[in-house]
Amino acid sequence: MTQDVEMKDHQTPPHSVTSAVPSTLHHLKEIASLIETGSYTKEVRRIVRAVRLTFGLRRKLTAPVLSAFLDFALQPGSEALARLSSFLPKEDEHEMEVDTATSAVQTPAKHLLPELEIYCYLLVLLFLIDQKKYNEAKACSSASVNRLKSLNRRTLDVLASRLYFYYSYSYELTGDLAEIRGNLLALHRIATLRHDELGQETLLNLLLRNYLHYNLYDQAEKLRSKAPRFEAHSNQQFCRYLFYLGKIRTIQLEYTDAKESLLQAARKAPVAARGFRIQCNKWAILVRLLLGEIPERTIFMQKGMEKALRPYFELTNAVRIGDLELFRTVAEKFASTFSTDKTHNLIVRLRHNVIRTGLRNISISYSRISLADVAEKLRLNSKTPVADAESIVAKAIRDGAIDATLDHANSWMISKETGDIYSTNEPQIAFHSRIAFCLNMHNEAVRALRFPPNTHKEKESAEKRRERQQQEQELAKHIAEEDDDDF
Repeated sequence: MTQDVEMKDHQTPPHSVTSAVPSTLHHLKEIASLIETGSYTKEVRRIVRAVRLTFGLRRKLTAPVLSAFLDFALQPGSEALARLSSFLPKEDEHEMEVDTATSAVQTPAKHLLPELEIYCYLLVLLFLIDQKKYNEAKACSSASVNRLKSLNRRTLDVLASRLYFYYSYSYELTGDLAEIRGNLLALHRIATLRHDELGQETLLNLLLRNYLHYNLYDQAEKLRSKAPRFEAHSNQQFCRYLFYLGKIRTIQLEYTDAKESLLQAARKAPVAARGFRIQCNKWAILVRLLLGEIPERTIFMQKGMEKALRPYFELTNAVRIGDLELFRTVAEKFASTFSTDKTHNLIVRLRHNVIRTGLRNISISYSRISLADVAEKLRLNSKTPVADAESIVAKAIRDGAIDATLDHANSWMISKETGDIYSTNEPQIAFHSRIAFCLNMHNEAVRALRFPPNTHKEKESAEKRRERQQQEQELAKHIAEEDDDDF
């Protein structure tokens, strides 16, 4: 029961402090008026703000409050009101009277806006998911998506993108993602024809997530390569796209591109999206290990991630040492964790890197060593360890992992003297990558700049300047909350 219900049930003094606190229903009515204003003035930013404010009230939503708001926002006897009311649990009459008492003076909207109707669908869907009524949530989300197909208004794009997300999420919670794949493809086609770029971003990510959930990486790459690309409208959706792209590139053995995408996704993700950043770091750690790099210790010591990244820290330690036996122990110890994270196949690929790292350490330590000793130090448990060591050393020399030669007659590995790295192109390549990173960040910052309209045509007065500064302060206040909403 909400706070306003409790205040109405108990007789409070007229000058009580709690009576001045706005109720949840009052906040929802203010959000509805904000949506109406945004719809009439064609200002999408107002609807974005309304959605952001809604997520702040999400935990306070109850069945009586939602019923009262539906009666206020929707036309009496309308099909939308009957459908949405059927998803809400029936409450006692006195509870309903308490919530509707505050709205008795106000008159419901005579002309129902599509934005308000879709917003009501979103509220009910959020409530059902939070109450873990997933079957009802699936029915509600399906009804909302069917309604959206008949509406083509750019002021609906923000609300539609949120409904698409929870439509897929409700089916994912019940393990029925495969059922809606065709519908998501149809919705993506509709969004493309309507030039709904935010909807295209959201639906493309939902389709990639759908394919990757069932390990359909080839189909995901075909869709991604043929889908239209444009400048990102949502930072959250862009982060998700980079994460899915990194996973696809990793499976396709394109580790360099995968590393860039995963690190960029982890860097752009908001601080509050801890779970998403943990997943990005897990995959980025494995990709860097597969590239022969050793991640810094600070990555594993990030606040709130130490426990989640502990298995990958021990795995990195085994790869860094080049101890094949320790690698096997860690892989068996955390096998369930790696299977849950769907990184078990990458762990299997790492075995070759562990052997190569151990071989590199041996070549640095010894100018000449027998292949039997190499097999013993690498702990090769096979029937012919010397022959296996010879083939491993030969492949490492051919790939350029070590600078050595093989003496087949005496079964020796002879290491060459280490040259000066500054006489090679390595420093130039490292500087180039850093400069490219800084230039890309500068270009993205310039593209993200926002300017008030018509500043070059007219000079603003002092009153308009104060109003604009106040709006900018409100926008800055809610920008941090925006990142927290979608993750």
